[in-house]
Amino acid sequence: MNPAGMLTLDELAERVDDGRVETVLVAFTDPYGRFLGKRFDGGFFLEQVAAHGTHACDYLMTVDMEMNPVPGYAFSNWDRGYGDFRLAPDLATLRMADWLDRTALVLCDVNDERARGPVACAPRSMLRRQIAAASEMGFEALAASELEYYLFQQSYRDAMRVGYVEESLEPAGWYIEDYHILQGTRTESFHAAARRHLRASGIPVECTKGEWGKGQHELNVRYARMLKMADDHAIHKHCLKELADRQGISVTFMAKYSETHAGSSCHIHVSLWRGGEPAFAGSGEPSEPTDVFRWFLGGWMARVPDLMVFYAPTVNSYKRYQPGSWAPTRIAWSPDNRTAGFRVVGHGPSLRIECRIPGADCNPYLAHAAALAAGLDGVRNRTEPPPPYTGNVYAAHDVPCVPSRLDDAVERFESSVFARGALGDDVVDHYAHFYRTEVLAFERAVTDWERRRYFERI
Repeated sequence: MNPAGMLTLDELAERVDDGRVETVLVAFTDPYGRFLGKRFDGGFFLEQVAAHGTHACDYLMTVDMEMNPVPGYAFSNWDRGYGDFRLAPDLATLRMADWLDRTALVLCDVNDERARGPVACAPRSMLRRQIAAASEMGFEALAASELEYYLFQQSYRDAMRVGYVEESLEPAGWYIEDYHILQGTRTESFHAAARRHLRASGIPVECTKGEWGKGQHELNVRYARMLKMADDHAIHKHCLKELADRQGISVTFMAKYSETHAGSSCHIHVSLWRGGEPAFAGSGEPSEPTDVFRWFLGGWMARVPDLMVFYAPTVNSYKRYQPGSWAPTRIAWSPDNRTAGFRVVGHGPSLRIECRIPGADCNPYLAHAAALAAGLDGVRNRTEPPPPYTGNVYAAHDVPCVPSRLDDAVERFESSVFARGALGDDVVDHYAHFYRTEVLAFERAVTDWERRRYFERI
C-alpha cells in the first residue's frame, strides 16, 4: 500500500476520472534548486506524458536567477541553438500536491535528447550517480536534512515593493523563540497547514519548532533513502513558499537574511547501510565506530573545501559562518557538539553524521551528492578523520576553517582533482561557470550598504 498522498498511475486515473485531480504538475530542479516544469491536464498526462515524458528548453540549466541565458556554457548555448531536453517522470514520486487544488505532482529526471542518457549536470542526475557508486560498493545511503527559514508578516509582493529592506520587513516573531511554544502557537496557522499538507503529499513530518532567530523556524521530515530525502526536501521547500504566498505572508530560505539575526541552516544527516544492517554502528558509541563510519567521516571532512560550492552556493551563504552563531566556522568533528562542523549523534542503528555546514539556500540534490561522493572517497581510500575535538570549536586555532568566500570556493572546486574524478570534468566546468557567474553578478551590484556608507560622507 502506498504511503498517504502517494499515487499509482491507476489511482491517479481514478482521481482524474472522478474529478479529484484535474492538473498534474511535472517538475524538476534547476541548479539553484528551484522547481521548474509544466502543468498538464490530468487526462493528457495519463495518455502521453506518463510514458513518454515531455520537453523543456535546455537553456534552463544555464540561466541566472533572473532567467537570463548566460553565455559560456558548453552544455547549452546560442551556437547550439538552445534545443530541448526530455523530462522523464519518475512515477515513484507521483503524489497529490495537497496544498494545491485538485493537483498531483511528479518529479522528473532530465535526459539528453542528443546523447540519449541523463543530463550529467542536472542535479538529480548528479545525486543518482553517487547513489549508484554507493550501490556498487554494497552500500545504501540514508539521509535527513533539517531546513530552517524565517517567516515574515508581509506577502512576497509587499516585500518586493519595499525592496526587501530589513527595516521594512516584519518577522513573524519579535524575540528569539528557540523551542518556545508560545511563539510557535502564533504561527500555528501556517505550520499546522504545512505539516498537514506535507503529510497528505507523501512526506512524513516529524515536527516544527521555533529557532534561534526572531520569526525563525524549522520543519523536519523523516529520514529516508537519500534520493527520496532530496525529493522530499525540494517539495517541502516549495510547498512552504506556496503556502506562505497563499496566506499573504512570506518565507525566506536565505542563509543569512540579516546581519544581526541568526543564519538559516540545512543540517544534513547521513548513515550507510549494507545488506539491511547499519554499516556505521559498532558498539553503538561514537567513540568506537566501525571502520566504514570512521573512513566516511574522514572523507567527508577532507573534501569540504573541494565541494564547498554545493553546501554554500551563493555570496550570501558565507555570511552565515560567524563565531558563536550556531553556524560552524571550522572543519572539526565531535560527539554531540553543536560548535563543530561535523556532529556525531545517535547510538546503535541510529548512529550517524550530522554536517552543520550547509545553509538553507543549498540545492538538496547537490548537497547530498557532495556529501556522498566525499564520504565514499573516504571509504575507498581509508581516510582517517582527525581526532575528535573537545570543547568550544569556535575557540580553536589549530583546526582548518570553513571556506569564507564563494570566489575562493569556486577556485578550489574548479582545480580539484577529486571533484573532477567524482563528478566528471563536464559537470565541474558547468558548475564552476555557474557559481562564478553568481560571484560576478554580486561584484557588479551596488548595495544598500554602499549607499548608506558613501552617499553623503565620502
